[in-house]
Amino acid sequence: MAKEGAQRAEETEQMIEKEGGKEAGEGSAAGSLRAADTKEMRAVVLSAFGGLNKLRVSKKAMPEPQDGELKIRVKACGLNFIDLMVRQGNIDNPPKTPLIPGFECSGIVEALGDSVKGFEIGDRVMAFINYSAWAEVVCTPVEFVYKIPDDMSFSEAAAFPMNFVTAYMMLFEVANLREGMSVLVHSAGGGVGQAVAQLCSTVPNVTVFGTASSFKHEAIKDSVTHLFDRNADYVQEVKRISADGVDIVLDCLCGENTGKGLSLLKPLGTYILYGSSNMVTGETKSFFSFAKSWWQVEKVNPIKLYEENKVIAGFSLLNLLFKQNRGGLIKGVMDKLLDLYNSKKIKPVVDSLWALEEVKEAMQRIHDRGNIGKLILDVEKTPTPLMANDSTETSEAGEEEEDHEGDNENKERMPFIQ
Repeated sequence: MAKEGAQRAEETEQMIEKEGGKEAGEGSAAGSLRAADTKEMRAVVLSAFGGLNKLRVSKKAMPEPQDGELKIRVKACGLNFIDLMVRQGNIDNPPKTPLIPGFECSGIVEALGDSVKGFEIGDRVMAFINYSAWAEVVCTPVEFVYKIPDDMSFSEAAAFPMNFVTAYMMLFEVANLREGMSVLVHSAGGGVGQAVAQLCSTVPNVTVFGTASSFKHEAIKDSVTHLFDRNADYVQEVKRISADGVDIVLDCLCGENTGKGLSLLKPLGTYILYGSSNMVTGETKSFFSFAKSWWQVEKVNPIKLYEENKVIAGFSLLNLLFKQNRGGLIKGVMDKLLDLYNSKKIKPVVDSLWALEEVKEAMQRIHDRGNIGKLILDVEKTPTPLMANDSTETSEAGEEEEDHEGDNENKERMPFIQ
């Protein structure tokens, strides 16, 4: 891997030298055209909030690094459930469309902005991006960029930041996981769920209860102590094994699971909400689903928390990074996680690789809760022809297609495991 990084650094420098030569000879029309071509890139573009038809791979202007930023030639991008909620506009204060989605990627440093230190052209890196990760080239502040270990692949690196930082922060920074404690994690087969299970295994005698779709059980049964079907009465199953309940509940579902999670907490236990996937019940945003999930949420009484000695908390990594300016804190967590990776105690679980043009199918797999581990958009992967047809920019009509407000059958046509 180190040799690969050095070779890629040399290729990058040669490319930059070549581009410099082109710019110097811009007198001819052909030279000008070639120079213009190099400033475009492929990117997944969300034209408007809504269904999968709002996503399309298009040519966009290539960004250039500003002061304190790195320019990264992207190799792989992480796909997370929050990306589905962004697509629907099912988040607080969503940005204006059109936009390029995505919050994490891995790749090779191609250029350095002014005042950047600690990195060189050709470095293999992974990074958090405040949107715009699903593209061939990204620029992001240096504080959100981390070097990749020599034996970590680009796909593993794209699967690492969001999942493992989220899991680590919740377990160790918020809930103070210690020897002998117990944890309940929902969606145990997903990227965060698998990261939680691995991190719990680094602490002696931690019991992990997990819920997941039954078809995933065989694949993930060894990663948790007790595994339950997500549709079963897991509260009774947990109490049958541990009458007092658990020390930590990690909830990415919300809705009725909030009350169930609080009921399972031992005294001094911590419930952490870090997602609300139960609000996503169709391809497009549904007010009915949102309202139903909201009204199922346990109405928390502070006096009851006081009497029962329970803690309720929330965690949003993206808000911590991009709104609350805690990049330095996350840098320290990443250092600890990379030490664990280098000592072979943790390893990202990659479910599957998808071309940019296959982003719709990749999102459908997450919608269906079909993934075990992380889905990755591989920028260099050749798309399967049948998949690519509907995701590439083939016509203006396709770009402008809108959902009809009264077409409920169309809005709820996708199958989902609840």
